[in-house]
Amino acid sequence: MRIFNTRTRSKEDFVPLAPGKVGIYSCGPTVYNYFHVGNARPFIVFDTLRRYLERRGYEVNFVQNFTDIDDKMIQKANEEGITVRELGERFIAEYYKDADGLGISRANMAPKATEHIAEIVALIRRLEEKGLAYASDDGVYFDTQRFAGYGKLCGQNLEDLESGARVGVGESKRHSMDFALWKAMKPGEPAWESPWGTGRPGWHIECSAMAMKYLGDTVDIHCGGQDLVFPHHENEVAQSEGATGKPFVRYWMHNGFINVDGNKMSKSEGNFFTVRDIAKEFDLEAVRLFMLSAHYRSPINFSRALVEQAHSALTRLYTARDHYRFLGSSAPDREPDAEEIVFIERTKTAVHAFDEALADDLNTADALGSLFELVRDANTVLTAQSAACAVEAASQALEVMAGVLGLLTRQEEAIAPEAKRLADVRTEARANKSWQESDRLRDELKAMGYAVEDTAQGQKIRKLI
Repeated sequence: MRIFNTRTRSKEDFVPLAPGKVGIYSCGPTVYNYFHVGNARPFIVFDTLRRYLERRGYEVNFVQNFTDIDDKMIQKANEEGITVRELGERFIAEYYKDADGLGISRANMAPKATEHIAEIVALIRRLEEKGLAYASDDGVYFDTQRFAGYGKLCGQNLEDLESGARVGVGESKRHSMDFALWKAMKPGEPAWESPWGTGRPGWHIECSAMAMKYLGDTVDIHCGGQDLVFPHHENEVAQSEGATGKPFVRYWMHNGFINVDGNKMSKSEGNFFTVRDIAKEFDLEAVRLFMLSAHYRSPINFSRALVEQAHSALTRLYTARDHYRFLGSSAPDREPDAEEIVFIERTKTAVHAFDEALADDLNTADALGSLFELVRDANTVLTAQSAACAVEAASQALEVMAGVLGLLTRQEEAIAPEAKRLADVRTEARANKSWQESDRLRDELKAMGYAVEDTAQGQKIRKLI
């Protein structure tokens, strides 16, 4: 497998630190609200990365944090008259509801910043002992002037970064690019005891402390949105490598930005959508397929029309899966003929092409192309008379590819008794050549949410998605 490493700006062969094992740290949400469609993209993309690595046989330790203390959380909690902890617990629960809808697997570890204060304090002390951190009136800062190579992740030098930097109101730091490791307590804020007085951690330090606790001093893969390269991930590199003297991350992966109807997503533009908003209008599994339809490093344009196209594509996949199951229930158990032998080989070729696409820097767009090519091929070849092994080959190939992409997770729903009764009545109508009544019953079933298909084996009914 080859991965585009943000640090080197090139594709590199993926070689984990420990053979057969991969440690991944993925930046999670700040839990003060429902997460938005821009957050959804890295959650989906890097969940797919994890699934693919597991398909390759790796034991993956996937860590995704929750930032449950920061300025936005404090402000929101004060506005609602609740504690920051109550706010955080509420939106962690809401995160899981939306993540489940998007087919995102649970992380092996989902640490919270507020539960790792001891590790954060210990890391800051190590930096202070090495002369890389200094105490000030309003907390503790990392001294960027003392860390050689600051800016290497984002590809800029310190002088260029400083030229556009400003010191915020109330900040007592030596240099404009220095960043807070510990913030002194302000009235009305949650706080913890530390060697530098009562206060709370800065944003960047929490990820370094948690990543190193659960994955060691050097992490195989660290991922997140492109917007996190600077300053968040740049600062993680500085404080982590400053403390340990070891490379912090072997491979940095960042997904591209998401636009809405061709414009940058922002609240001021009125095109800012949470996943909870989108779920009111769209199937979230279709949103997942849409997010995977472009290469993760490319920008992607979110629009209703494109998500509707993804929904149609998802429907084709479910139709194919259910059709293979339907054919398999009565397929003759015989040796495949020459055409079927060739088809079975093509299913293997499709899976191989799928794997090769994902091995090339997680190219989900090409992987999806292989998946839909298989479906088109199977639709042409498979019939009611196809050998069971040919049907099974198509079914297994579809299952493997969809599983890696996190699609086709819903099982066939049991047909409602009333729908089954109408389907039986329609079967009788067709037997009596009452075509008008047959069409009327088809429409009635469609209004109930069921599609009807007439096949050589008889009538097939399925729940619409």
